[in-house]
Amino acid sequence: MAGEGAAPTVADLDCRTTHGPPAGETSCSVAPFGSTDGNTGAMLIGAHTILYSADAGATRDFLRDVLDLPSVDAGDGWLIFALPPGEVAVHPHDDPGRHELYLMCDDIDATVAELQAKGAQVSGPISERGWGRLTSLRIPGGVDVGLYQPLHPTAIPPRP
Repeated sequence: MAGEGAAPTVADLDCRTTHGPPAGETSCSVAPFGSTDGNTGAMLIGAHTILYSADAGATRDFLRDVLDLPSVDAGDGWLIFALPPGEVAVHPHDDPGRHELYLMCDDIDATVAELQAKGAQVSGPISERGWGRLTSLRIPGGVDVGLYQPLHPTAIPPRP
């Protein structure tokens, strides 16, 4: 385990996300980002994601009304939405300007059913991959966002 103030190790991340604390211990040595004890594991406080949309108002309505994301008004009605904890992965690609956004869920079948009941459009069938199950959502304004149920350990703390 990493000592106090040290960067988290893979074992620490594994402790927080998949297996829990080692036998005989009641907690992992590294607190998640944003913890109140000051041990964030990094100098970063979060990530800001931008969706470009042909109809920003409809996209914001979808994020608020269908995904139920909380928001703040940054001024003049400009809403910025909170997202659940996230992670970043780096994949090799010939176009380094390419980026993707996937919203993660615990049960993609239940999540798709719930979102469709609220009027969301799913862009295709759920794809089964060895590392996860995924599809995408067509959000108003021409925005496609991935929906992903990971089948591998993640870098985010488990939900209670």
